[in-house]
Amino acid sequence: MHALVERLYPLCRSITGDGVRATLDIVGEYLPLEVHEVPTGTQVLDWTVPQEWNIRDAYVADSTGRRVVDFAASSLHVLGYSVPVERTMPLSELRAHLHTLPEHPAWVPYRTSYYKPDWGFCLAQETLDALPDGDYEVRVDSTLADGHLTYAEHVVPGRVAEEVIVSCHVCHPSLANDNLAGVAVATFLARALAEETPYYTYRFIFAPGTIGAITWLARNAERIDRVRHGLVLACAGDRGRLTYKRSRRGDAEIDRVMAHVLASSVRPHQIKEFTPYGYDERQYCSPGFDLGVGSLSRTPYAGYPEYHTSADNPDFVSPEAMEDTLAVCREAFAVLDRNRRYVNLSPYGEPQLGRRGLYASLGGRSDAQQAQMAMLWVLSMSDGEHGLLDVAERSGLPFDSVAGAADALAAAGLVKA
Repeated sequence: MHALVERLYPLCRSITGDGVRATLDIVGEYLPLEVHEVPTGTQVLDWTVPQEWNIRDAYVADSTGRRVVDFAASSLHVLGYSVPVERTMPLSELRAHLHTLPEHPAWVPYRTSYYKPDWGFCLAQETLDALPDGDYEVRVDSTLADGHLTYAEHVVPGRVAEEVIVSCHVCHPSLANDNLAGVAVATFLARALAEETPYYTYRFIFAPGTIGAITWLARNAERIDRVRHGLVLACAGDRGRLTYKRSRRGDAEIDRVMAHVLASSVRPHQIKEFTPYGYDERQYCSPGFDLGVGSLSRTPYAGYPEYHTSADNPDFVSPEAMEDTLAVCREAFAVLDRNRRYVNLSPYGEPQLGRRGLYASLGGRSDAQQAQMAMLWVLSMSDGEHGLLDVAERSGLPFDSVAGAADALAAAGLVKA
């Protein structure tokens, strides 16, 4: 995963353009992707697909021709969606188009102007402070023209057509945690699920932030009712504790599953309530769709100083942190896939477990008492109204024990999903 982050890091991405396509081409080496191209001007809900932006070169050069700000050194150096410009101007005039972070003078900020025509450069404050007065050559070799918005999907077929969506954004340029770590975790999560036979069908969405999710929703409105659960992955690789942000519903099944998995583990974590600000969970959870989609990150957006700066580089993200994020996703989806409602087929009194060999099967197990209690709890709550997660929450038993008990009881003909 970390190697994938390093490979994607130099590419210049935005909400449209060849950088997104190049990113998806690389992800496509790991997963088969269905790539979608949506033309400029297409109405998507209340939005319109914008013109496509591409950039070849950009720089600020002093009177000797030395590039003091150079897009070739980092894609962060250019204001995203900068219109073309080729001028010579004094530093006093140029300053209005320069963006810095005075509180972190060695870092370069990330800035964009997607929907207002503008141009600019981002640079370290210490670089700006060292610039002498005088004239500077300014060039942005970019194009804004009718083209396409590009996004991609990968589907892991399940035993049922009902879907879990996993979404990550592919629009940020050289920012490793936000959100190349999310792209990498999503990619390897899809590969892991493909090695199994999941119950649900898992749909992975690699799209530009906001406008990409809105476009996907607009183009899939007629099949939204298939989506049962969802997770947005972002900021998945920093060394902070795991953070889960609930869906707008607050009590969607994915909310309960994530809370249970995190609480049952020894991982430091926090659970945050939904707010209509953040990543694309706010699009999937908008009231017209109201999908049960939460968001999993480590340190949340804007919660760490390196956020949206050049300090969010591959050294900032940890292979161990991405591995941990991936493991939590796999644990959560394993619960989601096995969370069934059962009906007790012998509901009048407690069935005799011993003559069915169920007690004998526990002999010698270190967790025999726990497994026995799990069987009794499953029998007690298998009324067709409660799922196995309900059993685990009420009993305080691990979900795996509860699911294992349900499997044993089903094999003995005592319960049926």
